[in-house]
Amino acid sequence: MDAVTQFKQAMGNYPTGVTVVTAQDTDGNPIGMTVNSFASVSIDPLLILWSIDKNAFYFDAFTKATSFNVNILAADQGDLCMLFASRVEDRFGKCEWHPGENGLAVLKGTASQLECTVYKTVDAGDHMILIGEVTSIHNEEKEPLLYHKRLFGKIPDAFYQQS
Repeated sequence: MDAVTQFKQAMGNYPTGVTVVTAQDTDGNPIGMTVNSFASVSIDPLLILWSIDKNAFYFDAFTKATSFNVNILAADQGDLCMLFASRVEDRFGKCEWHPGENGLAVLKGTASQLECTVYKTVDAGDHMILIGEVTSIHNEEKEPLLYHKRLFGKIPDAFYQQS
């Protein structure tokens, strides 16, 4: 098995949360895409990161944006995960959302929303890492949507049971 196949197998076995990152294109239209390459970076200042493939349809728009929102999907939002991972043109016409404090799309019903300004971008192979400084946070009491081995779902109840 070659290194790329092994790498994909290893990373596919690493469970992650699922987000939809939103911004605006240069015409002011909302854009968004499903992202699972999301992580906390720093507490002081509050920084997060996510990465985008240089061949992604919205690569230019996201890398030119000065701000973006991270919508952390709730366990019951598999439909939003699929919508924003698809090539559907009017994604925002097929879901409920409102403008956040920064004017960018905040999806309804998510577990959390982080509004961010771009802090730094880092060229990283075939991806670009976008580091955002968090300017606004909204949390709900909802379970997150998880992604593992190309499947998504909620955290199993057994995960929380003490043995």
